[in-house]
Amino acid sequence: MLEPGELIGVWSGRIVGADAIEDLPDEIRHHTVQIEEALYLASVAPDEPPDYINHSCEPNAGLDGQIAIVALRRILPGEEVTIDYAMCDGSPYDEFDCACGSTLCRGKISGDDWRMPALWERYAGHFSPYLQRRIDVLKRTSPPHAALQSKIIIRG
Repeated sequence: MLEPGELIGVWSGRIVGADAIEDLPDEIRHHTVQIEEALYLASVAPDEPPDYINHSCEPNAGLDGQIAIVALRRILPGEEVTIDYAMCDGSPYDEFDCACGSTLCRGKISGDDWRMPALWERYAGHFSPYLQRRIDVLKRTSPPHAALQSKIIIRG
């Protein structure tokens, strides 16, 4: 059993620039994580355990700094470890339809999800530092009603 705040794993690899992402082999490119503006951590092997942590819109794990993955809540033996990619993805290189099944599921996952004020509150302290800097800028420069507007969702 893992308790909240307990270290689960650490991403490792080599640092590559955004301009080099497309040149990586598919099995490596699909397991990169953005660690800074225009910088990514690319696995050196396609079988690093943290690379296989899947997305969920209601995750049980999050980031502590750029590369450490920690439990957000108690995780029971046999339970899949998941993170919300909004905590670390800030570019459109990995967009997909979500099928996590959570009542909080956003349906479509994109590199802009970190912009959602509801996620700022839910994942406070668990965004990658480069995204937290972006969030801090948005909080300072957005009108007070902008956060409210971004929470209004009309479903047909």
